[in-house]
Amino acid sequence: WRPADPSGAGHARMSGGDAVLIVVAMFVSGFLNAVAGGGSLVSFPALVATGLPSLTANVTNTLALWPGYLGGAASLSGDLERGVHLRQLCAAAAVGAVMGSVALLVVDPDLFDAVVPFLVLMAAGLLAVPSSWVARLRPPEDAESSRARPLRPVTLVAVGLGGVYGAYFGGALGVILLAVLNATVGGDLRSINATKSVLSLLTNTVALVAFVGFAPVAWSAVAVGAPASLAGGLVGGWGATRVDPTWLRRGIIAYATVAGLVMLVT
Repeated sequence: WRPADPSGAGHARMSGGDAVLIVVAMFVSGFLNAVAGGGSLVSFPALVATGLPSLTANVTNTLALWPGYLGGAASLSGDLERGVHLRQLCAAAAVGAVMGSVALLVVDPDLFDAVVPFLVLMAAGLLAVPSSWVARLRPPEDAESSRARPLRPVTLVAVGLGGVYGAYFGGALGVILLAVLNATVGGDLRSINATKSVLSLLTNTVALVAFVGFAPVAWSAVAVGAPASLAGGLVGGWGATRVDPTWLRRGIIAYATVAGLVMLVT
């Protein structure tokens, strides 16, 4: 891992090896976000590994992964259940994302550097929570009744907090949203996954608008990474019902744990 450029300015001297690493990491991240969640835990450490400061890597990661979220949401749109629930969830996620974006823009970069290894490790831990534990929290109702009943306040609060976290850092955001929706809303898992993808896209869109022009961005990394994340999201949306996410999640957990420990001791 090369020392980060303290200035955080751009990525003008990105090597060919850096470009290859970013393309691969962004494709994998876009794919994972659509299939299992947790893709940021692959791409963020990869950007740090190219020498970017943590805050710059985080903002750059948000911008570069946005097309991947778009591709994943587009690929899963056929499974999406539209209605008042979706509008309420989107409103909660948007409000949270505004708060998270503001927090990241005003936070001391040194503070972000200090907490980011713990955020990576925490996200890896959240990813490791068995889905069966979450399923036990859901009321034993069928998909039709879950669509008919009003959303509980705890659902909107949890989705809003997910928006705050997603805009501020975002690692394992999809996993968090999937767990919240599965536990408090219920219904068909494919529909929940599609809703999760829309909320993730919305959260990252709000963050993208806030960060452009106001936060340090490595634009060359975005230029090479964004098309790769879009391709990964499209492929991941196609493979969401064809790939067993269990082994993918295990690989992300191991990778993120190692990356978080490395960032903690360096």
